[in-house]
Amino acid sequence: SEQLNRFAGFGIGLASLFTENVLAHPCIVLRRQCQVNYHARNYHLTPFTIVNIMYSINKTQGPRALWKGMGSTFIVQGITLGTEGIISEFTPLPRELSHKWNLKQIGGHLLLKGLTHVIAMPFYSASLIETVQSEIIRDNPGILDCVKEGIGRVVGMGVPHSKRLLPLMVLTFPTALHGVLHYVISSIVQKLVLFVLKRDNSHNLPSESSTSVQSMLDAYFPELIASFAASLCADVMLYPLETVLHRLHIQGTRTIIDNTDLGYEVLPINTQYEGMRDCINTIKREEGMLGFYKGFGAVIVQYTLHVAVLQLTKIIYSTLLQNVS
Repeated sequence: SEQLNRFAGFGIGLASLFTENVLAHPCIVLRRQCQVNYHARNYHLTPFTIVNIMYSINKTQGPRALWKGMGSTFIVQGITLGTEGIISEFTPLPRELSHKWNLKQIGGHLLLKGLTHVIAMPFYSASLIETVQSEIIRDNPGILDCVKEGIGRVVGMGVPHSKRLLPLMVLTFPTALHGVLHYVISSIVQKLVLFVLKRDNSHNLPSESSTSVQSMLDAYFPELIASFAASLCADVMLYPLETVLHRLHIQGTRTIIDNTDLGYEVLPINTQYEGMRDCINTIKREEGMLGFYKGFGAVIVQYTLHVAVLQLTKIIYSTLLQNVS
């Protein structure tokens, strides 16, 4: 039973990671394409229109068009984790908060998160371009292209960009702000949800026969549900800021995206924002408040997939355990 428990914990974690990074990737591709598409008449605020456009893109360009840039998103995650580890090794900035935390510790911890996002920023930019660039016009990108492009962006070499490309300094504040806020919101929500779930679980003491099944589910599922709720809340609350961030990152990079109104044809991105404030004002003026939520239907599809996989894992897992016990 002990071994099965370990195996189950690993399996559940793996299913969750797989959903987050592989199954949900088409949702991320479409969400980003809609966010940067200032031409779009259709805002795709509901899951129905998003699924429809996914089907059209898949039909005209094949499934690769929905999974583009997946390798680079993993690379960015790796760079972020590595950077955080290295900075916390060589500076007094704490990677984890101890139970007896104080304001200085929190400040240092958040500074570490902010610095990490700033260092990973050029690679995030390159990865963003890979996920929104239309499959129709690009040659096969290599797996490490995002690293090459990121370094090129820092030293000002590589792909010719247009005059409208924003300097990395202009992108620093919105990128760090989004990263730190996302972390703060998800941490708070995660702690709250875990607290509520554990409190509820302590009331429902299981009977003898269901103990091992129940204790296993109690051990792993609250963590998964809490992290699911945490990312969902952070993504929903910061969606408008993410839209602004993505538009600033993509500006001047000569990126051609799919037409998210039709599902075929391509569109160039020719925005001329001066910076964060100008971008916010322009979206408000030209696309209305809902302009900040373009592609929001993709978030709904993404988290519905998550719930489905969570439920499925739970069912498979309970069945397995009952059969064994």
